[in-house]
Amino acid sequence: QVQLVESGGDLVQAGGSLRLSCAASGSISSINAIGWHRQAPGKQRELVAAITSAGSTNYADSAKGRFTVSRDNAKNTVYLQMNSLKPEDTAVYYCAAATVLGRVVVPTLVDYWGQGTQVTVSS
Repeated sequence: QVQLVESGGDLVQAGGSLRLSCAASGSISSINAIGWHRQAPGKQRELVAAITSAGSTNYADSAKGRFTVSRDNAKNTVYLQMNSLKPEDTAVYYCAAATVLGRVVVPTLVDYWGQGTQVTVSS
């Protein structure tokens, strides 16, 4: 089993920045990729960014140029740095982990989820 705990969500004005953290514990050696998904009210959960155990990254078009995903292996933590935030970035952000590469990008194939952290961007 793997446990994921997110933190860092907050209320921020448009144009501002936030850094989300995802601390992983448990059988983390089984994890090949960790991603950030988000879900806005009335919308489907969608991938924002992901990083593999080798450090390769993947971003949704909406995140490219504004968001950066990174990892600190010593702390078993993955970060999502979000800059130039927009009101449409408002959502609950979830950390997701997958044991098989590729699965992390599809919400229905993710193996483990965190509890989510609320990000609200005001205009």
